[in-house]
Amino acid sequence: MKYFNGFSLYNEESFFKQYIIDSEFCVVGFSYGAQKAFEEVYNSKKRVDRLILLSPAFFQNKKLSFVRTQLRYFDLGQEDYVENFLKNVSYPSNVDLSKCLNIGTKKELEELLLYKWDRDKLEELVKRGISIEVFLGSSDKIIDSKVAKKFFSTICTTYFVKNVGHLLG
Repeated sequence: MKYFNGFSLYNEESFFKQYIIDSEFCVVGFSYGAQKAFEEVYNSKKRVDRLILLSPAFFQNKKLSFVRTQLRYFDLGQEDYVENFLKNVSYPSNVDLSKCLNIGTKKELEELLLYKWDRDKLEELVKRGISIEVFLGSSDKIIDSKVAKKFFSTICTTYFVKNVGHLLG
């Protein structure tokens, strides 16, 4: 299995054991890592049977002013921004993510916020025979999981997990 980390995180995949299939033909990504995992699979010629997107970062429903505001707050204080971000990632649980902290860059944050999920690319992966599973939490404070569910559920197998947030736990 190949795993892609979320923004400002590393080694957080242990939080997702119940959702991950440990197979050499499985690619998994959490949040920002879901974007990276998707692009990796789309651009690869290697065999992939399953792509698992855990709380995929989905901001294409946000205005550009939202993106600019997030980047401005990041510029004002990276550590404070990331600390608040990680609290929102772990909500509604009180999981301490400090042991997984790897403060991201402004460029990564900008990529995460401006990324556009492409329906045609998703459909192409399905046509290639790749099973795409999307897991979303109903109490997510990072993304609007209902909007993401509406987008992904028309193409992918989508699970909407009640009473969990971005961390799905």
